[in-house]
Amino acid sequence: MTRIEIELPGDVSAEVDHLDLTVSGPNGSVTRRLWYPDVAVAVEDDAVVVETDVDDAKTNSTVGTFESHVENMIHGVTEGWEYEMEVFYSHFPMQVRVEDAEVLIENFLGEKAPRRTPVHGDTEVEVSEEQVTLRGPDIEDVGQTAADIEQLTRVTEKDVRVFQDGVYITAKPSRGDA
Repeated sequence: MTRIEIELPGDVSAEVDHLDLTVSGPNGSVTRRLWYPDVAVAVEDDAVVVETDVDDAKTNSTVGTFESHVENMIHGVTEGWEYEMEVFYSHFPMQVRVEDAEVLIENFLGEKAPRRTPVHGDTEVEVSEEQVTLRGPDIEDVGQTAADIEQLTRVTEKDVRVFQDGVYITAKPSRGDA
């Protein structure tokens, strides 16, 4: 039997609704579906409990994965997650802006039509000259938004040593931050 208890800080609450765990704190709330056969997730007192009666390697590794997810959720609703990106161009001056729930990149390699990508979840995107900062409580939403922006400006069918234009991730949370 494996049982892991993840303590909740004083300003954080959690609740389980069927298979979905919701963690709420000062920076918002994050909901995630945590399901695996024979693994139970519950909230007891001021802790999230992940336990199983099955003792095989795959189930035990899933319990550890669920523990990491819960810790990331707690970190997100208390301190938040932040990615930094840099706009780099050498040929055509590129403009990056946020409009509604989309990031628009205009004049990428001289293109007439703007490139667009959605902002995922509760991610906040802040553009300041050549810097783009993404913040939010859910590490997956923030990371996916950053990846989508980076992929949006991927250069294809040109020599990437010459055409280095794009928006690149320059700083992201390391595993030690979690």
